[in-house]
Amino acid sequence: MPTDDIIQKVSDRYARAASTGEQMCCPTGYNFDDLRSFIPDAVLKISYGCGTPAGLDTVQTGETVLDIGSGGGIDCFEAARLVGPSGRVIGIDMTDTMLEIARHHAPIVAENLGYPRSNTEFRKGMADAMPVEDASIDLIISNCVINLAPDKRKVFREMYRVIKPGGRFTISDIVSDQVVPQYLVHDAAKWGDCLSGSLQVQDYIGGMVDAGFRAVHHIKSSPWQSIDGVHFLSVTLTGYKLPDIVNKEAPLYATLCGPFSTVTDELGQQYRRGVPQPVDAQCAQLLRSAPLRSLFLIGPAPITLAAGDPRWCAILPEQAPCVWQGAYVILTGPIIGAEDDDHHQYYRGVPLEICSKTLHVLTQDAYRSYFTIYHRNSNAVEGEAVSCSPEGNCC
Repeated sequence: MPTDDIIQKVSDRYARAASTGEQMCCPTGYNFDDLRSFIPDAVLKISYGCGTPAGLDTVQTGETVLDIGSGGGIDCFEAARLVGPSGRVIGIDMTDTMLEIARHHAPIVAENLGYPRSNTEFRKGMADAMPVEDASIDLIISNCVINLAPDKRKVFREMYRVIKPGGRFTISDIVSDQVVPQYLVHDAAKWGDCLSGSLQVQDYIGGMVDAGFRAVHHIKSSPWQSIDGVHFLSVTLTGYKLPDIVNKEAPLYATLCGPFSTVTDELGQQYRRGVPQPVDAQCAQLLRSAPLRSLFLIGPAPITLAAGDPRWCAILPEQAPCVWQGAYVILTGPIIGAEDDDHHQYYRGVPLEICSKTLHVLTQDAYRSYFTIYHRNSNAVEGEAVSCSPEGNCC
């Protein structure tokens, strides 16, 4: 389907929904009772999305926030409350009907918040050609919109362009666990349903890393629906435009503490638990980012860890038979590859079927934040317990 046709059909679909009150089929997590205290119902009733990026602990007072695909303005208005009157929020959207609704209600929201004037501005534009200045944004949010863009890699490059060094994004979107077949890609109705435009997890996150973002990881995920064996997941992702390195430090060493036995970072460097690895300033900056710092010890002197050291972390499976229950896992943490103590190899964005014992391991606190877990079976599984491999490894 030609790009222009996709854009027009999506815009028409959302304009019609805004005019008629049609409910779009996307999972959301808004607290409408709270939002109704300052956002008019006319905005709330046309709010579509697959998450709540502005409602998470990502928006800080005084920041400049950009919402890609702002629609009727719900996420912009929530961000406006969180940044406070000293902050600024910019929403961009391609649909005139949505922009009209958002602009009309901006001064009403400001008055309800007790602000002297509105701190929210709405601009007409496309996600892949945003009318926003270079390096002017602290935080980008987006709620089930990038999914609708035909050229998502161009969107990711635009995001990187407008974010300040040291800035970040928190976006919610729909991704798939495998390639969406062409008959769905060319189904116009399913573009508006956030299905046809879905990228595989590995391509979505990979596109962000290729654009320059680092430490890209999920902070929330849940299964949405499956169509003809393709499973669609709602994910909320965060990543960073790391600041430029000004002063290079003396040679540093990084030691992986666990729970993984090996890890490969986004720069391609591999680490083995307990073994100090020399790192340059760029690697050290990445490993010190919020989602990675708990995995490593970093310092000017090499630190070797051994089992029994309180900083060593390993979670072993039960020595018992396992059961196959239809569970799959996708590595969606801030690393591109890892191995556990049962020699399972995980590659970011690639689904892996796991047994009941591995499921138990990966749902422990030390592992949970690095994985998206879902089930492919549509019916109850009645499989019997089976023995693990002769070498003693699970599965």
